Amino acid sequence: MKLLIIARPFAFHGGVERATAGLVAALVEHGHDVHLLTPRGQAPMKGVTLHTLPLPPLPAAARVLAIAMNARIATARGSWDVIQSHERTLRQDVYRAGEGCHRAYLASENRPRARGLYHRIVLALERRVFVRTPQIVAIADAGRREIELLYGVATERLTVVYNGVDLERFHPRNRVTHRAAARAEAGVPPGAWTVLFVGSGFERKGLATAIEAFAALSDRESRLLVVGKGDARPYRAMAARVGVGPRIAWLGARPDPERWYAAADLVVLPSRYEPFGNVHLEALASGLPVVASARAGGAEVIADGLNGAVVDPTDASAVAAGLARFREGATRDVGEAARRSAEPFTYGAQVGAFQRVYERLSPARCDFP
Repeated sequence: MKLLIIARPFAFHGGVERATAGLVAALVEHGHDVHLLTPRGQAPMKGVTLHTLPLPPLPAAARVLAIAMNARIATARGSWDVIQSHERTLRQDVYRAGEGCHRAYLASENRPRARGLYHRIVLALERRVFVRTPQIVAIADAGRREIELLYGVATERLTVVYNGVDLERFHPRNRVTHRAAARAEAGVPPGAWTVLFVGSGFERKGLATAIEAFAALSDRESRLLVVGKGDARPYRAMAARVGVGPRIAWLGARPDPERWYAAADLVVLPSRYEPFGNVHLEALASGLPVVASARAGGAEVIADGLNGAVVDPTDASAVAAGLARFREGATRDVGEAARRSAEPFTYGAQVGAFQRVYERLSPARCDFP
């Protein structure tokens, strides 16, 4: 099958990017002729034909509109069995709602912002995508319900396809090969119980709550590792105010997340809005329990008390209780349960689910322009 995938350039230092790269590679491995339409900057991928999406330097509002319009022009120039977009574009057979709903994201903010031009354009594109695309793919059941509620998408047009994870790259055995060196690099004592926060976009991912919860732990030898891209200055100041500044290692965006999962004992991610969050799968595959947000699609893979905890991301005391629960009761069984819970989420399973979506397209196309 000749597939055209529309996506922004993806590197390999973020969970979203790793998830996209894994899906694209798996589609190639399963025999599809994969073409990728993307702005400049995408690294070549084996077996993938790259097509450059023209996109001059523009302000954010104009850029999101230019992506949609230029993608529409580019798709008309070729012949494809399926056009799959990971962006809010004007013409596709399948839309993968990897970012969830922008409308729901805006509503999730503590201080809802004024809907300026950028947000109005994104909302208009989002509405068009959900109304006019034959098949919509949500990446968690929570996202499916959100799309149904906010946009009235019919059940027959809406499918949940969970992300895959690299079960070899993210594996409990990394503790043997990487743990000691990674801890030494971060200045973490060998015996210190260590919590890991992974996520770019610190406000949305709930870093402030994670720091507040970490500060509430009675274990004053514990450590917090922060991996991700964002302005750390306000969070460093907060950490200093609550007395945990010296116990936090700020590692920035890293190309080697598997080393930091190996260095840690638990992952915390109290996201305010998170369609899924591949960090959940990567942590579980690495044998780590996850204290997850009840607002994250990734919470759907957490069995409370078995491989993690599901908490209110706005309640630091609840997050702290989740952390303490695994600090006091961590066992080998928890690590094994975490690993087992990740094992069904292969890229092969993800491709199989997408192939079933593709098979439904012929009748669906009859009803859509």
